[in-house]
Amino acid sequence: MTELRDKLLLIVDDETRLTTMMRMNLEAEGIRVQTAASGREALDALREEMPDMVILDVMMPNMDGYETLRRIRLASQIPVIMLTAKDEESDRVKGLELGADDYVSKPFSYRELLSRIRAVLRRHYLPAPTTMGHIVVDDRLIVDFSKREVLINGERVNLRPTEYRLLYHLVQKAGYVVNHNDLLAKVWGPEYHDETHYLRLYVTYLRQKIERDPANPVYILTERGVGYRFVAVQQ
Repeated sequence: MTELRDKLLLIVDDETRLTTMMRMNLEAEGIRVQTAASGREALDALREEMPDMVILDVMMPNMDGYETLRRIRLASQIPVIMLTAKDEESDRVKGLELGADDYVSKPFSYRELLSRIRAVLRRHYLPAPTTMGHIVVDDRLIVDFSKREVLINGERVNLRPTEYRLLYHLVQKAGYVVNHNDLLAKVWGPEYHDETHYLRLYVTYLRQKIERDPANPVYILTERGVGYRFVAVQQ
């Protein structure tokens, strides 16, 4: 279980009653909490002291959560969980595309939020797996897990941490189908067994970065209704 005591969380929300309740519950876990009532206040707070995580509401006046997140990502890869009253998949996807690490819909239970905080911190701060080394997939694609490098025609491709973990677990089982639940558990954590949209989205991201034609992939293949399979390679 990820240790939360003394972690610093920045809560960004213009609902004073909600931020007060969240602060009380999180501080009861030994978490240090800062609050901001707007995107601009949040950006000022980040310049003063970098927290371990940001919990960011979407619906705020003047500068909404999406724009705030976009500006955060220009300077930092700090973990961000977005809060919203909406529960549409398109809203979730927008936040994830901008670089959010997770998404919690209002109203939420405190236990759910705490579980997501633990999971995101665990993913962000645990070292990436490195048991595999240099793998030549073909003349075009080389993956070197010992150096955390992905090369396309000799040029390095920058992967976000979640993309890297997903690629690792697919390549580890190259030639075999890895089902949705296994990938969700290994990459995101057991709390995410129903969040298949995360998996679809990050497979799309990976294909856009490593496939010659993402619409007709040759590396990451879909096994409809089951999972995904990475093309067989000689390790």
